[in-house]
Amino acid sequence: MEFRRLGNTGLKVPVLCFGTGTFGGSGEFFGAWGQTEVAEATRLLDICLEAGVNYFDTADIYSKGLSEEILGKAIGNRRHEVIISSKGTFPMSDAPNSVGSSRHHLINACEASLRRLGTDYIDVYHLHGFDALTPVEETLHTLNTLVDSGKVRYIACSNFSGWHLMKSLAISEKYGWARYGSHQVYYSLIGRDYEWELMPLGLDQGVGATIWSPLGWGRLTGKIRRGQPLPEVSRLHKTGDKGPQVSDEYLYTVIDALDEIARETGKTIPQIAINWLLQRPTVASVIIGARNEEQLRQNLAAVGWNLTPDQVARLDKASEPAAPYPYWHQRQFADRNPLPVPYYQS
Repeated sequence: MEFRRLGNTGLKVPVLCFGTGTFGGSGEFFGAWGQTEVAEATRLLDICLEAGVNYFDTADIYSKGLSEEILGKAIGNRRHEVIISSKGTFPMSDAPNSVGSSRHHLINACEASLRRLGTDYIDVYHLHGFDALTPVEETLHTLNTLVDSGKVRYIACSNFSGWHLMKSLAISEKYGWARYGSHQVYYSLIGRDYEWELMPLGLDQGVGATIWSPLGWGRLTGKIRRGQPLPEVSRLHKTGDKGPQVSDEYLYTVIDALDEIARETGKTIPQIAINWLLQRPTVASVIIGARNEEQLRQNLAAVGWNLTPDQVARLDKASEPAAPYPYWHQRQFADRNPLPVPYYQS
């Protein structure tokens, strides 16, 4: 298993991270992801560790804490072998202060996550989203305090806009506080918005990317084909309207290209989609999920080989999005405004 630095931190993480959103499966939304209980979760962790994947991602909001509880039980006495990533910010109850990135909520959220996980520290603690109602200084000072206390080793963010992240980094630098080393983002062959603003920022500022939903919200599983209905078992039936939207023609064009490369390589569509991501700038780790052992082993086989430059280029072309302003304009003077090559070339 290949390990990469998490942004400009000294922490090395495997290029695959196991996401535990399927653990617990409480409620309609997370129930559509999966309903993994402790015994099966323990088996899945065993398989990950055997393959060299020791990075596990969860969040307090996943099944209202059940994911963290099950992950903690599955880890058991192996805490020293693993890297745990969790998140706070989203509401855990209807109480007015049980949401956001205030000092009040973040301290409570972090301590609750520690109890559920059965550990005294979290390796990578994320803000799950940006809170524009709380001063950034309050949020970052709180996170820095959690780092100083030893309850958190590294801080990270998720789903930030470019200005959210850049403002936060500037304030951390101003006061000498812990800075975000990683940004957990949505990025896939059918969702390349990350490339416009956040990837160049990550390259410039040394912020690594951890990728969630690398299969485009379940659309790149290999089970969706042009002119065919959705498979009987798919989270898209219940959650399709809550995730990123993709036009049918764009999706099928990308799937056609994936099918062609699958025939050439003997790899599956999910394996190719994940491998493509691991060749992109700033990407430190890709979060893979699995409902069962078979799916997990399939996803673990996305590493240990690489697409050829020609295959990458063909996937780039098939999935190339239309450039929004000001990026279509900046392409006209790329010699003075260099961008990651070849990802921004027409």
